[in-house]
Amino acid sequence: MSWAGWKVRLREVRPADRRTLTGFDRDSARVRDPQVGGYRHWATHRSGADGSGDDFHFAIETLHNRTLVGSVWVQADPASGRFSYGIGIGPQHRRCGYAADAVTTLLAVMFELRGYRKCEVSVNGGNFASLALHGELGFREEGRTRDTELLRGAIRYPVLMGLTADRFAEHRPAFLAARGPVRPSRGRHWRTSRRGRHWRAEHLRRLPRPTS
Repeated sequence: MSWAGWKVRLREVRPADRRTLTGFDRDSARVRDPQVGGYRHWATHRSGADGSGDDFHFAIETLHNRTLVGSVWVQADPASGRFSYGIGIGPQHRRCGYAADAVTTLLAVMFELRGYRKCEVSVNGGNFASLALHGELGFREEGRTRDTELLRGAIRYPVLMGLTADRFAEHRPAFLAARGPVRPSRGRHWRTSRRGRHWRAEHLRRLPRPTS
């Protein structure tokens, strides 16, 4: 199965993805990146998951050239109508709008297609970009744990946030409108077709010559 947004597609994780996903984990661990918030793309207990029920591990790939840029893990409880997720984007693919598009797509699927009623997530209190994103989508802060972790002089604490299906339906149009029209092929890494050094000479040679 796969679900597409404006920039990315959520699809099943394939065996060939493991090398890239473990590379994301290794890169984040090397720099102790707080943006990941402890999310692991290829945790041992997830590698053998069969995708049964409503618990999924999705790969996030771009629509433009199908580049694997991250993954998202969904844990759901059909009986209560609630679900949660963790998402991570590879360090070299951030600030392209991929996380926002992936989260919006996931929420739309879980609320509108699967009939879930509420989403609950835990966001690192120091991850201001993620807090802002979830706020724009309509999430409300429901609590902060008192247990903290000192990392490089900064206090880390999880912020518990919740979003209902009705509130998402109210905020989604405004959120999409605020981001403006998005072209899947134009992310931060998009470039125009490169013109070699001989392009100008060849281009001029083909122009019609003026008649006398």
